[in-house]
Formats: sequence, structure tokens, C-alpha cells
Amino acid sequence: MTERLQARFAALKKESRAGLVTFITAGDPNPETSLEILNGLPGAGADIIELGMPFSDPMADGPAIQLSSQRALNNGASMIKTLDMVNSFREKDDHTPIILMGYFNPIYRYGPQEFLSDAISIGVDGLIIVDLPPEEDDELCHACLTTGLNWIRLTTPTSDNNRLSSVLKNSSGFVYHVAITGITGTRSAEIEELEATVKRIRTQTSLPIAVGFGVKSQSQVRGIGRFADAVVVGSALVNTVKSALEKNLTKQQIASQVHDFVTELAAGLK
Repeated sequence: MTERLQARFAALKKESRAGLVTFITAGDPNPETSLEILNGLPGAGADIIELGMPFSDPMADGPAIQLSSQRALNNGASMIKTLDMVNSFREKDDHTPIILMGYFNPIYRYGPQEFLSDAISIGVDGLIIVDLPPEEDDELCHACLTTGLNWIRLTTPTSDNNRLSSVLKNSSGFVYHVAITGITGTRSAEIEELEATVKRIRTQTSLPIAVGFGVKSQSQVRGIGRFADAVVVGSALVNTVKSALEKNLTKQQIASQVHDFVTELAAGLK
């Protein structure tokens, strides 16, 4: 199993703080700008990076991430180019964990075993595949764990204790708790309810718990960081890319705006 994730969570524990997990879509808004954003995320304050694999039908994602996928695909994004981005990032950074997040279809078209082999060889640390529930672990989960990649599951507010045991069975790396029911980036959860749910999940797993969906401000990051091991911000970051594009900013300016926002969010955990 890749050890970057475990090392990062151990370091965060030593610092007595939660980590910041940042999501961007690979190739959004174009390959060059996307790589510029990716390369600067750790320096801006990201502890773990989720890199979205562009897909034409991202059904669990809200409008912001759907549009980011479309922008990427319109500018030539592909699975090969997504893996190339990780490979390029790893030339300068061998410590920051990178998780690929998305849907099974692009992996199926690539060839599951070839994808897993290529992903681990270039330094991917784990996968979040939102449309493969535990009932379909034979499709990719078992092969993923055998290959040495972390298989990161999503839990939701509707996951009761029976469901949690199924979801957590083959999980590794960390648990990603979805703070709201519905699609990404549309609304926010009540902090008190979230804290109670995270406590309940902890009774069933020793894995770190990251909380995301609907997180868009430093105050939310700070509040969730009191009881979670990590806080995930995604739609707010891709909306920053969209806003910068609408102002016709340069590659460096777009990346700079994203990095400034990440620094602001990260300050809530320091």
C-alpha cells in the first residue's frame, strides 16, 4: 500500500490539526493552467490533493464540477493526460498525496488493470470512484487494493450503522464523509449534525475521516476541522477557476487566485 497518505495523516496528528484536501479537475480550464494550479497547491496550504478525472456525465457532481469537466474535455482532457499531470507533479513533489476521483467509465475504457498499474507507477496514492458501491467491489476495489492503491469510500448522512459496516469493509487511506445529501457544491451542512455523524463513524473505523461537499469558507473549514481529520474543498475552488476565466486572466493569474484562496482556507486550520 502506498504510504504517503498514512505519513501525511501522522504528520497532521503530530501538528494537532486537521488537513486541507483540495479538489481540482484535471485539465480545467486547459492543460497548462491546470498543471500550474496543481503544482502550486502544496505551497499554498493543501495537505492532500484530489484530482478529478474528467467525465462527460458526472452525475453525482453539481453544476460547478460538471462545468469544470466540460471545460477540460473541450480542451482535450483525457485519462492519459490526467495521469501525465500526476507524473509531471511527482517530478517536483514526492510527498503530497494525490487521490484520483471520478467515475468508473473512463477507467473501464482505459482498461482497469492497465489503469491501476499505470496509476501506482506514477505516484497516485488512492482512488475515489463514486459510482462503484460495495456491492460492485469485484469491478475495481479488490484489484486496486491488491495493486497497492488506497480505496477511499464515501459515507453519507443516510449511512446507518449496518450500511457503514459494508462501506468500511474494504476501505483504506481515509473515509470521505459527504456532509450533505444530493449533489456537490449546492448547500452546506449543520456543523453540530456533522460532528455527531463523524463521532458515530469513528465507532466503526480507525481510519482518518475527511468531510466535504458544500464547504466554501475559512469559517466552515475551521469549524469542521475541530472534529474531522481533514476538510475537503472542491466546488468553491473550481468556481474560482471559472470566475478568473470570465475575467480573461492569464494562466499565472488564474493559478494565483486559486492558490490565494487555498491559503485563506488553510489558515482556518493553523
